[in-house]
Amino acid sequence: MADDDIFKALADPTRRTILDELAESPGQTLFELCSRLAMKHRLGMSRQAVSQHLAVLEAAGLVETRREGRYKFHDLNPAPLRHLTERWTGPNPTEHTP
Repeated sequence: MADDDIFKALADPTRRTILDELAESPGQTLFELCSRLAMKHRLGMSRQAVSQHLAVLEAAGLVETRREGRYKFHDLNPAPLRHLTERWTGPNPTEHTP
């Protein structure tokens, strides 16, 4: 996963909303996500469109999936976000070396 992939994934407001939903309620199926996006956020998107957004998030490492039988569950993976923040906030980001 490259930082550029993470930034690209986060650039889209719909993908950020999907991450918000997964943070609030982990382990959702595509059907559950589509329902929540439609009801809670008034985002009338096809299952295919949501699936494409999930693919971008998964490629960036921000979403992990697991299969149980015929169901595929999606979970937020916050590790890439921590990696990005640590990139600039290291041990003491205000300390400069001459």
